[in-house]
Amino acid sequence: MPAECQLFGTLGCHLCEIAEAEIMPLVERGLLVELMDITAPVDLTEVYGLRIPVLRRVDTGAELDWPFDTEQVVAFLR
Repeated sequence: MPAECQLFGTLGCHLCEIAEAEIMPLVERGLLVELMDITAPVDLTEVYGLRIPVLRRVDTGAELDWPFDTEQVVAFLR
């Protein structure tokens, strides 16, 4: 499992909250996830606005678009 991922989303995004819940078991087992707000400090709305939540691997830059579940995240991290 890579050491770090980023979860792109924004405040008030219901799907982002669900995505956080899906990856929480992996966080509890050591996965580092940085929550990235697509509106600040750099506005990434054009890139991610219609796709969030998006999980991005820091090591490879690979991205997993919503919808995903915990098993899909595990496969993505292999």
